[in-house]
Amino acid sequence: MIQLTPDPLDVGTVAGAVADPEHGGTVTFVGTTRREAAGVAVEAIEYQAYEELALRELRAIAAEAESRFGARVALAHRVGRVAVGEPSVAVAASAPHRPAAFAACRFAIDELKVRAPIWKRLVHADGVAIWADGLAPEPIRGGRPA
Repeated sequence: MIQLTPDPLDVGTVAGAVADPEHGGTVTFVGTTRREAAGVAVEAIEYQAYEELALRELRAIAAEAESRFGARVALAHRVGRVAVGEPSVAVAASAPHRPAAFAACRFAIDELKVRAPIWKRLVHADGVAIWADGLAPEPIRGGRPA
């Protein structure tokens, strides 16, 4: 399961996607919108993605984790507005043994954060919105970054 969606994430569905009767360990990671960032009250995060490339990259990350750790991996990420307390990203990994499941899950979330063209804008409680890390997405024309 690889997913980019504007809809709320169902963590149970993400975890269920990696179920395997041969695997004794399943690990999930859920990233949620925090109430505060750098000492400033946050109302929500708005995510934008270059969808075609992001999905391709998420598939590649899952395949790499599966190959490296003998795991099954599922990745789901929200796009659009995500309120405080709601999941923004969910990763699940299962493997025959616990260490490989943990390693695959950690690898997948770490690589997603570095490689996937998904940008986030913090919406502060006072209405000010800033791009995280000062990085804004390129304008998209015809489905591709300009």
